[in-house]
Amino acid sequence: MRSRFESLRAEAVARRTDGCSIREIEAQLGIPRSTLSGWLRGIPLATSHQASLKRRADESLARARAKAAAWHRNAKKERLARIKEQADGFIDTLDMNETAALELALAFLYLGEGSKKNTTSLGSSDPRILRFFVSALHHLYAIPRSSPRCELHLRADQDEKHLTTYWSRTLGVPRKNFGKSSFDKRTTGRPTYSQYKGVCLVRCGRLEIQRRLLYIADSFCEKAASRAVSSVGRASA
Repeated sequence: MRSRFESLRAEAVARRTDGCSIREIEAQLGIPRSTLSGWLRGIPLATSHQASLKRRADESLARARAKAAAWHRNAKKERLARIKEQADGFIDTLDMNETAALELALAFLYLGEGSKKNTTSLGSSDPRILRFFVSALHHLYAIPRSSPRCELHLRADQDEKHLTTYWSRTLGVPRKNFGKSSFDKRTTGRPTYSQYKGVCLVRCGRLEIQRRLLYIADSFCEKAASRAVSSVGRASA
């Protein structure tokens, strides 16, 4: 059966020969792509036209990828905002003055990050963790902020004086409480990111605090694990 677009065939062929893509001809003349594919199959294109079509296809693909990447970034941003809102809502349900919750949080932080040797100490490059550590020691065990001793572990190109001032102000620990810093010679000649402030080690002289925190974390883990196992057992019985 003769196509109702037959009168446009010559125009379609001419535009194809001029270097138009099938998509462009479809949009310009209103001819279905299935019809155009049959008409234009085998029509040779000049090398310059082939290069032009490829360039436009590549540009179109790049725009599509950029659009998709932007969509994914926005979607991720929205997911993270929802998660943060949920987390903030959870924190709002807690009594921040309740010592049991504070001590349990400190116990698990210490279990993961604290020294297990004969000292109560914790080192980190994250100021939030160390601010919490110093603050929790003060609120839970009445350890004065002037009491902890600190030392810095720095990369070879870092400024000890500047970073001692930074950590002293950040933690509220007197500068005089900072001992001699150590430098990692393996980093010589390798520049440090400006946001990296080294590792600060905070020491507290009371060993009984370390033991208490580790016992709390260990006991909680054991009881929570046993409860979970018991629940599974009852469910399968």
